[in-house]
Amino acid sequence: MTGPQLISSLQNPRVKAAIRLRQRREREATGLLLIEGYHELALALECGARLRELFFCDTLCAPGERPLLARIEGSGVRCCQVTTAVMGKLAYREHPDAWLATAELPHRRLEELQLSPTPLLVVAESVEKPGNLGAILRSADAAGVDAVIVCDRATDVFNPNVVRASKGAVFQVPVVEAGSAETLAWLRQRGIRVVAATPSARRSHWEAELGGGVAIAVGTEKQGLSPLWLQGADEQALIPMHGRVNSLNVAQALTLLVYEALRQRR
Repeated sequence: MTGPQLISSLQNPRVKAAIRLRQRREREATGLLLIEGYHELALALECGARLRELFFCDTLCAPGERPLLARIEGSGVRCCQVTTAVMGKLAYREHPDAWLATAELPHRRLEELQLSPTPLLVVAESVEKPGNLGAILRSADAAGVDAVIVCDRATDVFNPNVVRASKGAVFQVPVVEAGSAETLAWLRQRGIRVVAATPSARRSHWEAELGGGVAIAVGTEKQGLSPLWLQGADEQALIPMHGRVNSLNVAQALTLLVYEALRQRR
């Protein structure tokens, strides 16, 4: 391979700068995020992500992946070839592949969302675990929801573990971070009903009205939704569980709710 600079030192300043992007404070200060993995990077590019720098490990490159390198090089992005040891240092997954890039943080506001005539939205309030937030984004992508609104964030949307858990869906699904009060007011202004998921509801998600313009709200893993959402919702819904253990995490519950919404819309 010719062209890209070869980095073999773990102490290289570019390597250190990329590693620092694992921290929220550094992402916010620089306006950059990390994208690791061939499929995640390819999807991010298809969705318009603006790359700043690519780290590429030739020895880890799988058959058929190399055209992506030519595409990125051709776009003028700075590309660096790294050794296996350096990629192991850069990567945050246990078994890295050949690809890791830095990219500009997307910025989107509620007012910029483009909604369908009868939108299906997801509101995730203070979801704490990056894996759960990533899984919510994957389900939202699979169900074709209009947008995911992350309220009063407990983990930021572009945490590397969210990007990884979402399989890149964070770049495909329109995502906005906003406050709960702001979001609730925005939904009311647009006549979008709010259905709050809570175990204390009297009606199941099969009985809830999930057709038309609706936002399905889910809350923290331990406490659920805050009183603001529970009191401000047009309807509350529960997912019946017959075991002795509260077996569904927030991402699993959200998946059942959005697919029930799809069923009703059919």
